[in-house]
Amino acid sequence: MNRYFYYLIIVNMVANIVACVPRILLEARTKGAIVSMILALITGSIVTYTIARFFNKFPGKGLPELLKEYTPKWIAIPLLMLLAIGWFSAGLTTLINYSFLLKRFLTPDMPLQWIASIFLCFISFGILMSSKSVLYTLEAILVFNIPLVILIMIKAYTSEGMEWDFVKEAIMYIYHTPSYSAFSAALFSSIGAVNLIIFNRVFTKKQRMTLLQLGIIFFTLIGNLATTYFVPIGYIGFYHLDRVVYPWVFTSDALRLEFGFIERVLFIFLVLYLAVSFLSILIHWHVVIELLKKMIWLERFKWKEHNLTPYLFVVVFWFISLQTSSYLTEYQVTLYTSYFLNCLPAFLIATFLVLWLIKRRAAT
Repeated sequence: MNRYFYYLIIVNMVANIVACVPRILLEARTKGAIVSMILALITGSIVTYTIARFFNKFPGKGLPELLKEYTPKWIAIPLLMLLAIGWFSAGLTTLINYSFLLKRFLTPDMPLQWIASIFLCFISFGILMSSKSVLYTLEAILVFNIPLVILIMIKAYTSEGMEWDFVKEAIMYIYHTPSYSAFSAALFSSIGAVNLIIFNRVFTKKQRMTLLQLGIIFFTLIGNLATTYFVPIGYIGFYHLDRVVYPWVFTSDALRLEFGFIERVLFIFLVLYLAVSFLSILIHWHVVIELLKKMIWLERFKWKEHNLTPYLFVVVFWFISLQTSSYLTEYQVTLYTSYFLNCLPAFLIATFLVLWLIKRRAAT
C-alpha cells in the first residue's frame, strides 16, 4: 500500500489520545473496556482491509465519483450528506477539545473563541488545498513529530512512576461484558482508512494489501489502544480517574526528561499534539469540503473567474465552530462526543451497504 495510506491511519490513531476517547474508555474501565477494545481492534482491522481492498479496485476515484457512476441520486446525496455531517463533527470535537485544553494549561486568560479562531485561520487555508497537497503536508509534519511520539511512549513505559500493579488490576476486569460506548470510542481510533473516500483520488495506481501489511496495522492499533488506556492508569491510579478531565495531560506532566532542553514532558506533549490535532482536523474537514462540493456547487457564485463556493463552506465552518465553542462546556463536549461516537457503527454500516451496491453494479 501507498505510504500515505498509513499516514491517514497513524494520524487518526495518535490524535485521539488527547481527545475524548481516553476519557470514555477509562470511564468504562470497570464495565468491560478491555473486551470492548479487543472487539474494536478486530472490527477496525476488518474495516481497514475492506476499505483498502474496495478502493484498490477503483484507482484514482473517490466515493463521490463512484456514487455518481453506479448509484441513483436518492442514494448518493443522503450518504454524502451523512458522511459530511459525521466527518465535520469529528473535526469539530477535536477543535473544541484542544481549544479547551490550551486554555486550561497554556493560555488561561485568552477567550476560548480566540483560541479556536487561531486554529481556524490555519485550518481554513489547509482544507482548501488539493488532496495531494494535504497529503504532502501530512507527511512533512509527521516526519518531525512521530519520533517525538515514540520517545514519549518509551519514556512513559520505562519511567519509575509507572505502577504496573494498577495495570494488573485493570486487566482483572477483562471478563466483564463489553461497553457499547467504549467499543465505539476505540473503533473511531481504528478507522483512519475510511478517509480513502476522498484521498483515493490521489492513488492512481492499483495497490495491494498483503496479510503482512494488515498484521503491521493490527499490531500498531493494539499498541496505540493499549497505550491510550493502560498508561494513564499506571500513573494516576485505577480509582482516581473519575476526577481527571484530561488523563494523558496529567500523565505527560508526570514524566521528566532529565537531560533534555525542556525537562517537563507536558510542554513537549502539548506542542506535539497541537500539530497532530491540526492534521486530524485538516484531514476530516478537507474530506467534508470535497463531499460538499459534489452536492452543492453554485455556478454563478464567482469572482474573477474563481468559484467562491468552497469559501462559503469555510464561512459556515467558522460560524458553527465559534458558536459551538461559546455554548458548550467541557462536560458537554465529552457528552456530545460520546453521542457522536455511538452513531459511528451505524455510519459504517450504511457506508458498507453502499460500497457493496457499487461493487455489485460495477461487476455487472
